[in-house]
Amino acid sequence: MRKKDRYDTADLDEDQFEPASHRRVLRNLLGITSKREMDRLEGREQVCALEELAVVYDKDHRFTGVDVCRIHKIWLGRIYSWAGHYRQVNVKKKKFAFAAAAHIPKLMAEFEQGPLTRHTPCRSAGLESLAAALAEVHVELVLIHPFREGNGRVARILAVLMGLQAGLPALYFDKLSGQKRLEYFAAVRAGLDRNYGPMATLFSAVIQRTLQIHGT
Repeated sequence: MRKKDRYDTADLDEDQFEPASHRRVLRNLLGITSKREMDRLEGREQVCALEELAVVYDKDHRFTGVDVCRIHKIWLGRIYSWAGHYRQVNVKKKKFAFAAAAHIPKLMAEFEQGPLTRHTPCRSAGLESLAAALAEVHVELVLIHPFREGNGRVARILAVLMGLQAGLPALYFDKLSGQKRLEYFAAVRAGLDRNYGPMATLFSAVIQRTLQIHGT
């Protein structure tokens, strides 16, 4: 059985999955067929990528679409040949379709000129305005879904980097499961109407949790 959060592709080719992975692991450079092994590797690479990216991007950097691709490449470049490149397939989650692949370059250009230009470098003075900025950037990037895999995590990495620009410790994201998972996806869907309030509420909780962990 396919894992629940695996994205369906509208024009799926069998070659996109690693042979003998039962369509659970995308074709990769390392020949990994175990979903558990791939999850562990992606997690380790994400930690390493964050450490590298925190040095690459300083507090005065204005993020661009190229930077979003670079984040994806630094994180997954050792695993997937298409890391850092916009997807060429249309994807959906259950009945929810993300942006069509053909529209991604235009949408990412608008994303750069809009939310990224407005909110980076991240200089939000208060926690409420910071949560609002993070929410808008996060929702718009997830809705575009520019990559074949890893979009939510790239959006979280970008949120961490923006938080660092604003003087926060590295944001701590609890694992999404159960009710929290439902609330998250509802907040993403609310963004279709440019309603970022639900996601801002979730980011406020993330910020408070992060400050609590760091004792600040």
